[in-house]
Amino acid sequence: MLNVKDLTTHYGLVQALHEVNVEARRGEIVTLIGANGAGKTTLLKSIMNVVSPLAGEVAFLNEGIRGLPTEAIVKKGIILIQEGRGLLRRMTVLENLLMGGYTREDKQEIRQGLEIVFDRFPILRQRQKQISGTLSGGEQQMLAIGRALMAKPVLLMMDEPSLGLAPLIVNEIFGIIGDLNSMGQTILLVEQNARKALQAADRAYVLELGKVLLEGPSSELLKSDEVRTAYLGGN
Repeated sequence: MLNVKDLTTHYGLVQALHEVNVEARRGEIVTLIGANGAGKTTLLKSIMNVVSPLAGEVAFLNEGIRGLPTEAIVKKGIILIQEGRGLLRRMTVLENLLMGGYTREDKQEIRQGLEIVFDRFPILRQRQKQISGTLSGGEQQMLAIGRALMAKPVLLMMDEPSLGLAPLIVNEIFGIIGDLNSMGQTILLVEQNARKALQAADRAYVLELGKVLLEGPSSELLKSDEVRTAYLGGN
Protein backbone atom coordinates (compact mmCIF):
# COMPACT_ATOMS: atom_id res chain seq x y z
CA MET A 1 0.00 0.00 0.00
CA LEU A 2 2.76 2.43 1.00
CA ASN A 3 6.30 2.26 -0.33
CA VAL A 4 8.91 4.75 0.87
CA LYS A 5 12.21 4.41 -0.96
CA ASP A 6 15.53 6.14 -0.23
CA LEU A 7 13.74 9.09 1.41
CA THR A 8 16.05 11.90 2.48
CA THR A 9 14.81 14.96 4.37
CA HIS A 10 16.63 17.99 5.75
CA TYR A 11 15.69 20.56 8.37
CA GLY A 12 17.80 23.45 7.16
CA LEU A 13 21.38 22.16 7.24
CA VAL A 14 20.46 19.17 9.42
CA GLN A 15 19.83 15.90 7.62
CA ALA A 16 16.89 14.34 9.48
CA LEU A 17 16.32 11.27 7.27
CA HIS A 18 19.03 9.36 5.41
CA GLU A 19 17.77 7.20 2.51
CA VAL A 20 14.98 5.62 4.56
CA ASN A 21 13.08 2.63 3.14
CA VAL A 22 9.75 1.66 4.71
CA GLU A 23 6.68 -0.15 3.43
CA ALA A 24 3.22 -0.90 4.75
CA ARG A 25 1.08 -3.64 3.23
CA ARG A 26 -2.69 -3.64 3.17
CA GLY A 27 -4.21 -4.70 6.49
CA GLU A 28 -1.00 -4.45 8.51
CA ILE A 29 -0.01 -2.53 11.58
CA VAL A 30 3.54 -1.32 10.97
CA THR A 31 5.33 0.46 13.77
CA LEU A 32 8.30 2.81 13.82
CA ILE A 33 10.25 2.85 17.08
CA GLY A 34 13.37 4.69 18.15
CA ALA A 35 14.68 7.32 20.53
CA ASN A 36 13.61 10.96 20.44
CA GLY A 37 15.18 12.62 17.43
CA ALA A 38 15.47 9.37 15.48
CA GLY A 39 13.37 10.76 12.61
CA LYS A 40 10.07 8.96 13.22
CA THR A 41 7.83 12.04 13.16
CA THR A 42 9.86 13.53 10.32
CA LEU A 43 9.11 10.43 8.26
CA LEU A 44 5.36 10.80 8.76
CA LYS A 45 5.52 14.51 7.94
CA SER A 46 7.61 13.76 4.85
CA ILE A 47 5.03 11.26 3.61
CA MET A 48 2.35 13.94 4.04
CA ASN A 49 4.62 16.61 2.47
CA VAL A 50 4.25 18.77 5.56
CA VAL A 51 8.05 18.64 5.42
CA SER A 52 9.30 18.39 1.83
CA PRO A 53 11.78 15.55 1.21
CA LEU A 54 15.01 16.40 -0.56
CA ALA A 55 15.25 13.07 -2.40
CA GLY A 56 13.66 9.66 -2.66
CA GLU A 57 10.24 8.29 -3.56
CA VAL A 58 6.89 7.90 -1.82
CA ALA A 59 4.35 5.67 -3.55
CA PHE A 60 0.80 5.03 -2.34
CA LEU A 61 -1.30 2.36 -4.06
CA ASN A 62 1.37 2.23 -6.78
CA GLU A 63 1.13 5.98 -7.47
CA GLY A 64 3.93 8.41 -6.76
CA ILE A 65 2.79 11.07 -4.28
CA ARG A 66 6.03 12.76 -3.26
CA GLY A 67 5.66 16.50 -3.79
CA LEU A 68 1.86 16.52 -3.95
CA PRO A 69 0.11 19.15 -1.79
CA THR A 70 -0.82 17.79 1.63
CA GLU A 71 -4.54 18.26 0.93
CA ALA A 72 -4.23 16.10 -2.20
CA ILE A 73 -2.50 13.38 -0.18
CA VAL A 74 -5.33 13.50 2.37
CA LYS A 75 -7.90 13.14 -0.42
CA LYS A 76 -6.09 10.02 -1.62
CA GLY A 77 -6.74 8.44 1.77
CA ILE A 78 -3.65 8.99 3.93
CA ILE A 79 -4.63 10.54 7.26
CA LEU A 80 -2.19 11.55 10.00
CA ILE A 81 -3.12 11.86 13.66
CA GLN A 82 -0.27 14.03 14.78
CA GLU A 83 1.56 14.03 18.08
CA GLY A 84 -0.38 16.07 20.62
CA ARG A 85 -3.61 15.14 18.79
CA GLY A 86 -3.92 18.44 16.89
CA LEU A 87 -7.45 19.18 18.04
CA LEU A 88 -9.12 22.53 17.55
CA ARG A 89 -9.30 22.99 21.29
CA ARG A 90 -11.75 25.92 21.35
CA MET A 91 -14.23 24.13 19.13
CA THR A 92 -16.74 21.51 20.21
CA VAL A 93 -16.37 17.77 19.81
CA LEU A 94 -18.92 17.82 16.99
CA GLU A 95 -17.18 20.68 15.19
CA ASN A 96 -13.87 18.82 15.36
CA LEU A 97 -15.47 15.70 13.91
CA LEU A 98 -17.09 17.65 11.10
CA MET A 99 -13.71 19.18 10.27
CA GLY A 100 -12.42 15.65 9.85
CA GLY A 101 -14.99 15.06 7.14
CA TYR A 102 -14.26 18.23 5.19
CA THR A 103 -13.07 16.27 2.14
CA ARG A 104 -16.46 14.57 1.86
CA GLU A 105 -19.13 16.26 -0.23
CA ASP A 106 -22.09 13.93 0.41
CA LYS A 107 -23.95 15.18 3.51
CA GLN A 108 -25.62 11.81 4.01
CA GLU A 109 -22.19 10.18 4.02
CA ILE A 110 -21.00 12.69 6.64
CA ARG A 111 -24.00 11.88 8.84
CA GLN A 112 -23.32 8.18 8.47
CA GLY A 113 -19.67 8.79 9.35
CA LEU A 114 -20.70 10.60 12.52
CA GLU A 115 -22.91 7.70 13.55
CA ILE A 116 -20.07 5.25 13.00
CA VAL A 117 -17.77 7.37 15.19
CA PHE A 118 -20.43 7.84 17.88
CA ASP A 119 -21.18 4.10 17.91
CA ARG A 120 -17.48 3.35 18.32
CA PHE A 121 -16.93 6.10 20.93
CA PRO A 122 -20.20 6.60 22.87
CA ILE A 123 -18.53 9.17 25.13
CA LEU A 124 -18.13 11.46 22.11
CA ARG A 125 -21.86 11.27 21.43
CA GLN A 126 -22.51 12.28 25.02
CA ARG A 127 -20.04 15.16 24.84
CA GLN A 128 -20.51 16.34 21.27
CA LYS A 129 -21.39 19.87 22.42
CA GLN A 130 -18.47 20.06 24.87
CA ILE A 131 -15.40 22.17 24.07
CA SER A 132 -12.73 19.70 23.02
CA GLY A 133 -9.99 21.33 25.11
CA THR A 134 -11.90 20.43 28.28
CA LEU A 135 -11.91 16.68 27.57
CA SER A 136 -9.60 14.32 29.43
CA GLY A 137 -6.45 13.14 27.68
CA GLY A 138 -7.96 9.79 26.77
CA GLU A 139 -11.13 11.40 25.47
CA GLN A 140 -9.09 13.82 23.38
CA GLN A 141 -7.22 10.89 21.82
CA MET A 142 -10.53 9.19 21.04
CA LEU A 143 -11.70 12.42 19.43
CA ALA A 144 -8.51 12.62 17.37
CA ILE A 145 -9.07 9.05 16.16
CA GLY A 146 -12.74 9.75 15.49
CA ARG A 147 -11.91 12.87 13.50
CA ALA A 148 -9.45 10.85 11.41
CA LEU A 149 -12.07 8.16 10.76
CA MET A 150 -14.42 10.85 9.45
CA ALA A 151 -12.05 11.19 6.49
CA LYS A 152 -12.39 7.45 5.65
CA PRO A 153 -8.65 6.72 5.79
CA VAL A 154 -7.15 4.05 3.58
CA LEU A 155 -3.89 4.38 5.51
CA LEU A 156 -4.09 5.75 9.06
CA MET A 157 -0.82 7.15 10.45
CA MET A 158 -0.64 7.74 14.20
CA ASP A 159 2.11 9.70 15.93
CA GLU A 160 2.54 8.88 19.63
CA PRO A 161 -1.11 8.02 20.46
CA SER A 162 -0.22 7.02 24.04
CA LEU A 163 1.75 10.17 24.85
CA GLY A 164 0.86 11.62 28.25
CA LEU A 165 -1.84 9.05 29.03
CA ALA A 166 -2.24 6.94 32.16
CA PRO A 167 -1.42 3.22 31.78
CA LEU A 168 -5.06 2.10 31.84
CA ILE A 169 -5.94 4.61 29.12
CA VAL A 170 -2.92 3.52 27.09
CA ASN A 171 -4.29 -0.03 27.17
CA GLU A 172 -7.66 1.27 26.02
CA ILE A 173 -6.10 3.20 23.11
CA PHE A 174 -4.12 0.18 21.99
CA GLY A 175 -7.31 -1.85 22.22
CA ILE A 176 -8.93 0.63 19.85
CA ILE A 177 -5.96 0.37 17.48
CA GLY A 178 -6.32 -3.42 17.47
CA ASP A 179 -10.06 -3.19 16.84
CA LEU A 180 -9.56 -0.84 13.90
CA ASN A 181 -6.97 -3.17 12.41
CA SER A 182 -9.20 -6.22 12.88
CA MET A 183 -11.76 -4.41 10.71
CA GLY A 184 -9.19 -4.04 7.94
CA GLN A 185 -7.64 -0.66 8.70
CA THR A 186 -3.98 -0.36 7.68
CA ILE A 187 -2.00 1.56 10.31
CA LEU A 188 1.47 3.10 10.39
CA LEU A 189 2.25 3.73 14.04
CA VAL A 190 4.95 5.86 15.67
CA GLU A 191 5.16 5.10 19.36
CA GLN A 192 7.56 5.73 22.26
CA ASN A 193 6.12 2.77 24.18
CA ALA A 194 8.16 0.28 22.18
CA ARG A 195 6.87 -2.81 23.97
CA LYS A 196 3.22 -1.92 23.37
CA ALA A 197 3.94 -0.98 19.77
CA LEU A 198 5.78 -4.20 19.01
CA GLN A 199 3.10 -6.28 20.69
CA ALA A 200 0.42 -4.60 18.57
CA ALA A 201 2.22 -4.52 15.21
CA ASP A 202 2.82 -7.07 12.49
CA ARG A 203 6.15 -5.57 11.41
CA ALA A 204 8.48 -2.92 12.77
CA TYR A 205 11.30 -0.59 11.82
CA VAL A 206 13.85 0.73 14.30
CA LEU A 207 15.09 4.21 13.40
CA GLU A 208 18.28 5.69 14.76
CA LEU A 209 19.66 9.08 13.75
CA GLY A 210 17.48 9.21 10.66
CA LYS A 211 18.37 5.74 9.37
CA VAL A 212 16.65 2.37 9.52
CA LEU A 213 18.79 0.34 11.92
CA LEU A 214 16.64 -2.81 12.08
CA GLU A 215 13.47 -4.12 10.47
CA GLY A 216 11.43 -7.28 10.55
CA PRO A 217 8.45 -9.05 12.12
CA SER A 218 7.58 -7.44 15.45
CA SER A 219 7.63 -10.82 17.18
CA GLU A 220 11.28 -11.25 16.19
CA LEU A 221 12.31 -7.73 17.17
CA LEU A 222 10.72 -8.28 20.59
CA LYS A 223 13.25 -11.08 21.09
CA SER A 224 16.22 -9.11 19.76
CA ASP A 225 18.84 -8.45 22.42
CA GLU A 226 19.67 -5.14 20.74
CA VAL A 227 16.06 -3.96 20.82
CA ARG A 228 15.46 -5.25 24.34
CA THR A 229 18.53 -3.47 25.69
CA ALA A 230 17.91 -0.17 23.91
CA TYR A 231 14.11 0.13 24.00
CA LEU A 232 12.58 -2.45 26.35
CA GLY A 233 14.60 -1.86 29.48
CA GLY A 234 16.63 -5.01 28.95
CA ASN A 235 13.64 -7.26 29.79
